[in-house]
Amino acid sequence: MKTIAISIGDINGVGLEIAIKAHSKIKSFCNPIYFINQNLLFQGAQILNANIPADFKIYECGENFKIHPGKISKKSGKFSFLSFKNALIFTKNAQADALVTLPINKKSWQKAGIKYVGHTDALSDFFKKQAIMMLGCQELFCALFTDHLALKKVSKQIKSKALFKFLLDFYACTQFNKIGVLGLNPHAGDNGVLGCEEKAIKKAIKKANHNLNNKIFIGPLVADAAFNANSLKSCNHLVAMYHDQGLAPLKALYFDKSINVSLNLPIIRTSVDHGTAFDIAYKGLASTKSYEEAVKYANLIANSK
Repeated sequence: MKTIAISIGDINGVGLEIAIKAHSKIKSFCNPIYFINQNLLFQGAQILNANIPADFKIYECGENFKIHPGKISKKSGKFSFLSFKNALIFTKNAQADALVTLPINKKSWQKAGIKYVGHTDALSDFFKKQAIMMLGCQELFCALFTDHLALKKVSKQIKSKALFKFLLDFYACTQFNKIGVLGLNPHAGDNGVLGCEEKAIKKAIKKANHNLNNKIFIGPLVADAAFNANSLKSCNHLVAMYHDQGLAPLKALYFDKSINVSLNLPIIRTSVDHGTAFDIAYKGLASTKSYEEAVKYANLIANSK
């Protein structure tokens, strides 16, 4: 069985509950190793009133401190980063076949002085490669050209050269035979009436298809129409220009099944497609579905190598 390194995420959130609840299911097809120290594990299990599985293997990391369910915290931010960093190095060194990350809190990372917004830009910096964030499931996968970026900054990033490189990298990682590229503006700009960024998008698509000698990319597509049922039957692999353009409809359609996959990296990394859910932390209400799908997908890719 493949070994999967699992970073616990923000200890004040739902990550530990999810890991414990899903352990018996995922251990049936892989060998999970959890990046947490024994003190935090025991403390968290006590708050959850949960038994720690006897075969729950851990990799000691981070310091002990008091867990405060549902709270933003410098200490929990520091721990979640150390859990991630140790699991990442463990995987990079081929001690694990894949990395699966549970959710972190970006504000807690900021309070802890972590220079990264989240996992994706940390991965990009660590490997000195531009990680591509792809989210979804078999029914719909959506890649984000820009991800954790303020909306007012997105239009400045829509440059044909950068998008051309992104499209080629995305295709190289997935080999999808048809990929729809969404326009930025309403109605994909309506021939320039509602914006001109689609000119750069169209140029990038044309150049990428020419480079591949194949019509892989189509668009710019009208974003609101691209997610209807009939459109997805003909093209269910999409590139969104910004975070919520792709993820709002994706989560409305496939929230429980959707996962996060990092592409264009030398390791396999997947994650849940949800946050720390501070509002239900340690209340026994957290769903394990996205996590289970993330582990299954990481295991599937690892087995295909």
